[in-house]
Order: sequence, then C-alpha cells, then structure tokens
Amino acid sequence: MFEGRFMKVFIVALSVAMLGVFAAATIASEVTRISVEELKAMLGNPDVIILDVDREGNWEDRDRKILGAVRENPKEIESWMNRYPKDKTLVLY
Repeated sequence: MFEGRFMKVFIVALSVAMLGVFAAATIASEVTRISVEELKAMLGNPDVIILDVDREGNWEDRDRKILGAVRENPKEIESWMNRYPKDKTLVLY
C-alpha cells in the first residue's frame, strides 16, 4: 500500500497537513510529525482517528486511501474540528 512514489507523496502530504491545517487549528497545542511506519502501527487502534485533508482531487474516486480514514475538507476546519473527541489521537494527512 505504501510503496514507491505513493510513499513519498504520502510523507509530504502528511507533513504538510500536520504542520499546516492542524497547527492552525491548535494554536496552543504541540504538533508531532510521524513516520509512515509509526502510522502503520496505529492502523486499527480505536484511539486513533485518521483524517484525510487533501485539498486536491475527488476523494471518492481515488484508488489509494488509508483504510479507515475519514475525509474532511481543510477549508472547513471550523465546522469539524470539535466533532472529534479530545481524548483521541488525530492524524491528519
């Protein structure tokens, strides 16, 4: 699933999303970057919510997605940022 070019794109997207969107929404909080391997270890954990905040393309038509990821529009962060429990770990990519 995370091989070759897709892995590089994924890492860049994850970094951009975490540093951009999440940092803007959590001024006082610390943003942590994670590796692909760390994310793989988190998959299936009920305390982790993975958010796909990609701005480009149609999410429904993409042939590669992270299993269990929830699509959120990064331009509408105010409408969804409080939807997720504070005791969960949010991973944005």
